[in-house]
Amino acid sequence: MKRLLYQSASGLAVLGGVLALLIAVVTIVNVGGFAIDKVARLFGSHFPAILGYEDFVGLTVSSAALMMFPYCQTRYGHVAVDVFMNLFPSWFGRVVDVVSSTLMTVLAVFLGYMMVRGLLEVQSDNAMSAILGWQLWPFYIPGIISMFLWALICMTQIFEREAHV
Repeated sequence: MKRLLYQSASGLAVLGGVLALLIAVVTIVNVGGFAIDKVARLFGSHFPAILGYEDFVGLTVSSAALMMFPYCQTRYGHVAVDVFMNLFPSWFGRVVDVVSSTLMTVLAVFLGYMMVRGLLEVQSDNAMSAILGWQLWPFYIPGIISMFLWALICMTQIFEREAHV
């Protein structure tokens, strides 16, 4: 089970990275378009930027960023302060790890639940992006998957640590 969760987190992070790369490429093309437009205006011409760039980036970055959370959890990469933990016995550090992972699980489940509610709301409102006219609700799906995968990974880590406490 743990292996499947970790592989899923890795795959999701790679997809998030691909989306981030796509955002970077589209941004470079858009900035290049602005530069070409500046030169074209010197000759009385015009070169358009990418239509709907802000819609695309806003929707895509919201998916890409959340897709990396579960992978970060597999590497224990979320913020942790170990400076003072060396002053306490090792069992205390493990207890703190279990408590923080439990709280992280609750947070991830709560965020996933709120995202499901948000998806249902924008779907019922038929909300669309301003320029491109894309439906907003599909962009919630990667985040929802990410939040619940994050929670599952936290739970497996809790049970791993409890075995050592």
